[in-house]
Amino acid sequence: MATSKRFKKTTEGLDPTKSYSVEEAVKLVKARATAKFDETIELSLNLGVDPRHADQMVRGVVSLPSGTGRSLRVAVFAKGAKADEARKAGADLVGAEDLAEQVNKGVINFDRCIATPDMMGVVGRLGKVLGPRNLMPNPKVGTVTMDVTQAIKDAKGGAVEFRVEKAGIVQAGVGKASFTEDAIIANVKAFVDSVLKAKPTGAKGNYMQKISLSSTMGPGVKISLGSVGAGGAT
Repeated sequence: MATSKRFKKTTEGLDPTKSYSVEEAVKLVKARATAKFDETIELSLNLGVDPRHADQMVRGVVSLPSGTGRSLRVAVFAKGAKADEARKAGADLVGAEDLAEQVNKGVINFDRCIATPDMMGVVGRLGKVLGPRNLMPNPKVGTVTMDVTQAIKDAKGGAVEFRVEKAGIVQAGVGKASFTEDAIIANVKAFVDSVLKAKPTGAKGNYMQKISLSSTMGPGVKISLGSVGAGGAT
């Protein structure tokens, strides 16, 4: 009963058929984030793609200007001087075959995985474990690199990887309820812009179809495509 009362209160004054401007949507979502913890602000994008086709896969990475509000644990696969560099740059876990052995056993206590190119022979064998968790290092998103310092800095500073799900949806946390409205708006616009730029060659019809914003425990609020520069995304 308490849950239904709470839900009724959070949806009060919301029009589920209306698309709000990004400014209105952020204001509405923040006002309804009333849980006893700092709720994550979550963005969901419905895209007109079928990721089962290779030429319709959407993936990339974006550095959110206001950060994520989360403290990410970063693992780096590297040896020798590059391993030392990774530790100095603030990596939480650094290793090679020893780290691969841990991962193979299901011990995955990190949120982002970076590897130097020479380690991909070792990391490649972990695809079945890391792939489903969207943790597999990939040169396209800057997580297979010799510049481990920059990659760690990006990961710790608000870089968010995205990858379209089977149903054509891209989801990501774009901040916390404690963020200012302006900070969330900046993150939303940066994320949408990156997904627009990642439009695959095989996308047909309307690429960006629907955008909604919510907090962890709150209702979804639809954002008008035009208010985030996605109005003409066909």
